[in-house]
Amino acid sequence: MSDHDTHAPTPLDNIKVLELGQLIAGPYCGQVLADFGAQVIKIEPPGKGDAMRQWGAADSDTGEPLWWNVIGRNKQSLTLDLRQPRGQQLLRELASDADVIIENFRPGTMERWGLSYDVLSRDNPGLVMVRVTGFGQDGPYASRAGFASVCEAMGGLRYLSGHPDRPPVRVGISIGDTLAGLHAALGTMMALHQRERTGHGQVVDSSIFESVLAMMESLVPEYARAGKIRERSGSVLKGIAPSNAYPARDGRNVIIGANQDTVFRRLCEAMGQPTLADHPDYATHRARGEHQQAIDDVIAVWTQQHDAQQIVDHLADAGVPAGLVFRAPDMLEDPHFQARKAIVEVPDHHGKPLPMQSVFPRLSSTPGSVRHVGPILGEHTESILSDWLGLNAEALAALRDDQVI
Repeated sequence: MSDHDTHAPTPLDNIKVLELGQLIAGPYCGQVLADFGAQVIKIEPPGKGDAMRQWGAADSDTGEPLWWNVIGRNKQSLTLDLRQPRGQQLLRELASDADVIIENFRPGTMERWGLSYDVLSRDNPGLVMVRVTGFGQDGPYASRAGFASVCEAMGGLRYLSGHPDRPPVRVGISIGDTLAGLHAALGTMMALHQRERTGHGQVVDSSIFESVLAMMESLVPEYARAGKIRERSGSVLKGIAPSNAYPARDGRNVIIGANQDTVFRRLCEAMGQPTLADHPDYATHRARGEHQQAIDDVIAVWTQQHDAQQIVDHLADAGVPAGLVFRAPDMLEDPHFQARKAIVEVPDHHGKPLPMQSVFPRLSSTPGSVRHVGPILGEHTESILSDWLGLNAEALAALRDDQVI
């Protein structure tokens, strides 16, 4: 079952969203809005749909790709060929009754189709258009294709990822896409709030490279004012110690973060070495940073004498942040994940429970929920065109014959 009563009020249940585009960045914005109750209509090319329907590992029983069930969840699917004039006209008509349009085409595509913000807002001044791209709507790189891997590199993340003696690596997920989608959702809410004051919508411009750049902490001012370029540092943050992965006796690794003075003292007591906290090489934050490797070596000697779970339990009792490196099976079995309902089971299209991450963040009075998995391609085409635009069966049949829907 889902994580919440499907009939309970949600914060966005009066918001109508048209989601154009495909893959991750724009659709993740749509996922966030849909999770909190917005009616998100996913507009897809007839016959093939969003490429995300084919991405990721497949169900071992049905052979159907699984990722779509997550990024398409809570949405409705309407097929519409936006390259045809009639499809463009239908989109304009739908937009006149929408609150938000999300698109992640290359800049200029919507304008080429006669679907610019100026055109769409003419009949709907309160419309918010959310534009998600690699490099933003202007600037010399705006027209370039911008996949997350490239934009993560330009935003600064790739250079910092990995070990200093090896080439940069990527995180194992498309984090840049998701960050851009998350910033787009945040911008959407800001624009809707402003609309409450003025009655007018606006354009939200969320680029992948700037979404990554926004997470880069003090990287730029450190260079501009201190001449410091941050470098790759493997599994540690240089100067922040102890904070690393430490080997346990059973072959697992334990993440321990004890870089604050009081927490480091508690760690030393937990290790049975309380005087270590007063050693001049380790007594202060800066001193520990300068002797990072030495203190990591001391801790590793201790952790190798115990099994990983024992270490975590012991340090939890001592008030020292520590945890195991979780994989999916660990998440599904963990009692805290279960108590928080961080993973919920949702029936797939065959009625089989499918576990996936729950809605986040949590709201105490009007929480979001996972109401259903990603829709079948075109599942809601006729009902939406009928409800929103009043098209009858004959008109719908003509659109199908012309492959507009």
